[in-house]
Amino acid sequence: MSILVFVETDEQKVRKSSVEAVSYAAAMNAGEVTAITFGEIEASELTALGKGGAGKVLHVGDARLNDGNIQAYASGIAGAMNANGYDTLVLAKSSLGDAVAARVAIKTNASLASNVASLPDTSNGFVVKRSIYTGKAFADVELKGDKRILAIKKNAVEIKEDGADAAVEAFAADIPDSDFGVKKLSEEKATGDVLLPEADVVVSGGRGLKGPEHWGMIEDLAKSLGAATGCSKPVSDIGWRPHHEHVGQTGVKVSPTLYVAIGISGAIQHLAGVNSSKYIVVVNKDAEAPFFKAADYGIVGDAFEVIPKLTEALKGAN
Repeated sequence: MSILVFVETDEQKVRKSSVEAVSYAAAMNAGEVTAITFGEIEASELTALGKGGAGKVLHVGDARLNDGNIQAYASGIAGAMNANGYDTLVLAKSSLGDAVAARVAIKTNASLASNVASLPDTSNGFVVKRSIYTGKAFADVELKGDKRILAIKKNAVEIKEDGADAAVEAFAADIPDSDFGVKKLSEEKATGDVLLPEADVVVSGGRGLKGPEHWGMIEDLAKSLGAATGCSKPVSDIGWRPHHEHVGQTGVKVSPTLYVAIGISGAIQHLAGVNSSKYIVVVNKDAEAPFFKAADYGIVGDAFEVIPKLTEALKGAN
């Protein structure tokens, strides 16, 4: 098995989800792992991929590839797979990763599994476990054929951090001019110290906070945890918080290591967007709130009393 990992970047930095994909590939114990990345990026970011488990990095440094050109990325990856004999592509499941994976699968005639939740079982073929039905169930899927693509669910494996620096090679990808026929004219990004899709810790608030004027304590707790802030759908619908903070089945689906829900009852639509979190902590004064059934830890109490004390305790611990 020869593995290539597609690494996503943002503002010349490697995305954490892509470091997880590199570590996943390394954990497959299939020999040297090669990463491929596109556009301008800091040299230290490329060599640091070795700490996650990559032995080599193919860098396609064309500045036209800075803006997430899906078609061009797919052509470059497919070309690298065909030219160098890679039979397995690993990448993070994301809006970009999903679009690239599907196109590479067509170009290389590869089997594709998305939302992969654990390492493959190769004892009898090549079988992976996928998270399905918004995290409520799993499916074992056998990938057949000479090539395969795995889009990895967040937190599928622990990030590897003990490798040596990776060797970086310039790679001349064969990308047709037609792939650059679409140009990005503008982009609007969610703002904040930590963004929801990449966050390892998320602190969310619901209608139990009684109004937008009380959101300062959510932000204070999030800052003390190095976390992103989120909210329930009713909160964004009534304008207390921006819609890009809406966490749930119809909003942003998150898979952090820690999800803290404050004043959120736990409607099934919200749970569907957070139930892939490794640990869930719920704070609610209603002991019968449905969210407690999904929580790893729960605090029955008034958020206006609990959260300031919790924040102060965290600040003291730091």
